[in-house]
Amino acid sequence: MAALLHRLGAWAHRHRRIVLVAWLAVLAGIGALSATAGGSYEDDFSIPGSRAQQTLDTVSHEFAAASGASAQVVFVAPEGLEVVGQKPVIEQTLAAAAKAPQVAGVVDPFAAKMISPDGRTALANVNYAEKSAQLADGTLDALEDAFQPARDAGLRVELGGSAYANSSDDSGQGAEVLGLLIALAVLVITFGSLMAAGLPLLTALLGVGATVAGLAAASGALTLPTTAPAMALMLGLAVGIDYALFIVARHRSQLAAGMPVAESAARAIGTAGTAVVFAGLTVVIALAGLAVVRIPFLTAMGLSAAGSVVVAVLMAVTLIPALLGFAGERLRPKPGSRAARREAGRPSLGSRWVRLITRRPLVTVVTVVAALGVMAAPALELRLALTDNGSAPVASTQRQAYDLTAAAFGPGFNGPLLVLADLRDNGDPTALTGKLGAVDGVAAVSAPQLSADGRYALLRVIPETGPQDERTEQVVADLEAAGGPSVAVTGSTAIALDISDLVSASLVPFALIVVGLAVLLLLLAFRSIVVPLKAALGFLLSVGAALGAVVAVFQWGWFADLIGVSHTGPVITFMPVILMAVLFGLAMDYEVFLVSRMHEVYARSGDPRRAVTRGFGASARVVAAAALIMVAVFASFVPAGDATLKPIAFALAIGVLLDAFLVRMTLVPAVLALAGHRAWRLPRSLDRVLPNLDVEGARLAEPAKTRRAVPVEVVR
Repeated sequence: MAALLHRLGAWAHRHRRIVLVAWLAVLAGIGALSATAGGSYEDDFSIPGSRAQQTLDTVSHEFAAASGASAQVVFVAPEGLEVVGQKPVIEQTLAAAAKAPQVAGVVDPFAAKMISPDGRTALANVNYAEKSAQLADGTLDALEDAFQPARDAGLRVELGGSAYANSSDDSGQGAEVLGLLIALAVLVITFGSLMAAGLPLLTALLGVGATVAGLAAASGALTLPTTAPAMALMLGLAVGIDYALFIVARHRSQLAAGMPVAESAARAIGTAGTAVVFAGLTVVIALAGLAVVRIPFLTAMGLSAAGSVVVAVLMAVTLIPALLGFAGERLRPKPGSRAARREAGRPSLGSRWVRLITRRPLVTVVTVVAALGVMAAPALELRLALTDNGSAPVASTQRQAYDLTAAAFGPGFNGPLLVLADLRDNGDPTALTGKLGAVDGVAAVSAPQLSADGRYALLRVIPETGPQDERTEQVVADLEAAGGPSVAVTGSTAIALDISDLVSASLVPFALIVVGLAVLLLLLAFRSIVVPLKAALGFLLSVGAALGAVVAVFQWGWFADLIGVSHTGPVITFMPVILMAVLFGLAMDYEVFLVSRMHEVYARSGDPRRAVTRGFGASARVVAAAALIMVAVFASFVPAGDATLKPIAFALAIGVLLDAFLVRMTLVPAVLALAGHRAWRLPRSLDRVLPNLDVEGARLAEPAKTRRAVPVEVVR
């Protein structure tokens, strides 16, 4: 692989103008396609084959009016007054709302007796025939305008419900700019050169631009979740900067040693580029592995994020060597400069750190494992659920409507359940209404609505607890038990519970797949038993500690105000599998870049202690810079208003921070120092069977006659 990438890097460097024009043409083509064929993103939280989903499909067919989105309209009278005194203006605005775009019908709160016990709050419903993702732009704005007369009359009016499920807050947009500024500062400090620092940022921005435009174009033909572009942007920026950083750092190191520019560019792709391809492959496989959870929107999210990684790798091994050719000698550290002295092997903080932690490696191992174990303890209380309007920003109208509804009528009104009964087995829908109303935890049951052929009855059940409350899941089970086999519960709350159960059941199998993949890939890469086993253990510790931090902040509320968490409770359902998939790939990045340099030194010297200290010293600065950039990019997405992305970004920032500095840069060298020669040995039976991937590019150090030479050119 190293020899192949060496030739690719040499070709890209030699034909740099062609490479640059080709990439610009690709970007222009994708941008034009997204502008002409792009569609919209849609959160399709469906689970084909599940009981709740099959029931909802039946409801959509038999009761079309009940399957669309609905907007809850909350009217609140001023203190000391009742809404009945404003009945004329409320009915007037509801009549105007009935004529708003795409509205199928309106439920009057006075006719439905949806008035709070204190008389101050009324709850109306505006029903749509379409789902929330299918509502046209401006539809909800037109609805809100219809209620302006009620506001002018002194009523407080807030709107929520499922129609606002895809609404997002824009207050955090642009926050990633701060992450980019921090990344630029880290790169400048790392390289001591603005030009060298600018190359990783340039290629990363071009890469995410291509990915986001490609997703926009694909959204016209595929169903992609609303979080797909944000995930692709976040991950694409992080890995794009890091992959370019590793290659440019290797190039600068070789230039400082006197290597010609053309050979250095090719050699950087053959060595660091090989590690980039290998690391990128692990991320892509892990993200594509989200398909094992068997939830379509999660699979789509994983593949979208994997696409950003593929683009980052392709840019790293083709565009980077071309740009290195354009930069030429200007990237070579000047003799006597701080960068030149550093590249020459001057003792660094990394060298002193590795000597400290390997002086008593067993103490280091026990300390790190114990610390991460304690941090992971809160993860045992992890609860999963889909986000709803209760997680929206406090100032948003949907959050205000959610809170007002819960306070005036009870939390269950924010998550009504739909119960479908087959009347062939339940002939008397009135008796069924009584059975369901007697279930513990049920606050109210609506009158049954019959299908056109009289076969089905649809009842709306209001639980006493909210949609994210653990007790609601028991209410769903009890309703189905009370109604018998011909009764099924569906609706957004029931489907969300099914999704949470499915993801929870998939966590252990997915973790085993990811860990097994890590062991296999590192076994192939380093031809060692110790390296992959300690990498897998470190990965599990990092994931556990990151999940523990998420529980402490997003469920327990520790320091929640500092990062703008407006609602504590269950964590977004798919956060753990996203965390495992992404963190696995990134952890393998740092594992490969650190251990490959150690392996290089061991292959030359045969001294395991020297391999750890010299190899760590040669790569620690770049890995630390890469990790800080990753943390900055992920952390910059935490202040955003999106309740779905916030815990994912937080978990990734904490996970990368812990994995890079506690696991890869502390635990790994300590374990390798403790293992000695055994760290680099492989049983002969495996050695004969496993292919040699040459991740370190050892063949590139062979005499030129054994491999193709790179044409040398003068770069001015």
